[in-house]
Amino acid sequence: MGAVFLLVGILGFIPGITTNYDQLTFAGHHSNAALLGIFNVSVLHNLVHLAFGVAGIALSRTFNGARSYLIGGGIVYLLLFIYGLVIDHDSSANFVPVNNADNWLHLGLAVAMIALGALLGRTRDDTGRPVGTDTLASRPGPKAQ
Repeated sequence: MGAVFLLVGILGFIPGITTNYDQLTFAGHHSNAALLGIFNVSVLHNLVHLAFGVAGIALSRTFNGARSYLIGGGIVYLLLFIYGLVIDHDSSANFVPVNNADNWLHLGLAVAMIALGALLGRTRDDTGRPVGTDTLASRPGPKAQ
C-alpha cells in the first residue's frame, strides 16, 4: 500500500497523467488539476500521498508496524470520506481538495486497508517458524517436566 501511495503522489506531479496541470494549486478547492482526469489533486494532496507512502514503506518492516499502518491509515481514509461528504466542495473547507470520485475512493481505501490489517494474520513467528508450532519442548533452555 505504501508503494502505491508513493506512486500516486509522484503521478500527481506529472503533466498529462494529471490533467489541467497548469491549474494545480498548493491547496484549496480552486485546484482544477485531476489525477487521471478524475481525482482532484493539489500540491498539498500530492505531498500527503508521498508522506503516506513513505510511512507505509517504513512501517512495513515489522508485522505490527504494517498492521498499524493499514488499520490506522484505513481509519484516516474513513475520516476523509466523512469529511468529503459533509463539506461544501466549493468552499474554503475543501482545502485538500476532494470531489465525489475522491470520496468513493477514500471509502474503498478505508474498507480495504482496515480489512487487510484485520484479516491478514501472521504466518511466521519471530523465529521464522510457522505460527502455532512453538511448544515448550522446542524452546531452547530447560525442558518442561
